Amino acid sequence: MYKGIRLRTPIFEIGLKGYLYGASAVRLAKEADQAGLEFGVTIIFDPQAVDIAAVARETQHLLVFAQHMDPVEAGRGNGSVLAEALKEAGAVGTMLNHSERRMTLSEIDRAIVRADQVGLATLVCVDSPEEAAAVAHFGPNIILSEPPELIGGDRSVATEMREFVERTKQLVEAINAEIIVMCAAGIKTPKDVAGMVELGIGATGSTSGILKAADPVAQMRAMVRAMGEAWQRRDPAI
Repeated sequence: MYKGIRLRTPIFEIGLKGYLYGASAVRLAKEADQAGLEFGVTIIFDPQAVDIAAVARETQHLLVFAQHMDPVEAGRGNGSVLAEALKEAGAVGTMLNHSERRMTLSEIDRAIVRADQVGLATLVCVDSPEEAAAVAHFGPNIILSEPPELIGGDRSVATEMREFVERTKQLVEAINAEIIVMCAAGIKTPKDVAGMVELGIGATGSTSGILKAADPVAQMRAMVRAMGEAWQRRDPAI
């Protein structure tokens, strides 16, 4: 686990996938940067790799994560995403094993080691509590657990899969309590976001819930605000 970054809950992750890029991605990043500061929420922002440098340059508070990183050393590996290149571009972390970019357990383990060596935090996606437990042994900074059948859909993990969320948290914390447990999938509304906090989860996120909204900026702000306010209700002393 990379120790050179302070990851403070509540955390809200905005994954752009391939929905937004270039100047549009930078504009949303700047709005998210201000929203996180305003509502007391740590924002993880995952742009396209080619946009990392621009997003990092134009923002001050959000944490720029790559959407993927390959477990390769500098040198050969045409087409691979290199840890050193992400770091130099301005990323502070990387996502691994997204449902649209799956990796083997061996690749995940090696990628976490490479990220640690270079100085990048790791957010590893899993699709079950059992996979979360397996990955926890590798020591990532964050484990994002998402039921695959809910990703991009209209049903939220916050309302329909309480047991999934609770078991993921229980299994990961039993192995390594330092790992931040994030749960998402189907997070489309501020109510969904608040619901995750009410289940005891300090980190969640959204892609299509924001980027397919009529006004993505307004929707993003509403969701980040809901996270901050729900966290305050959970522990007013924070």
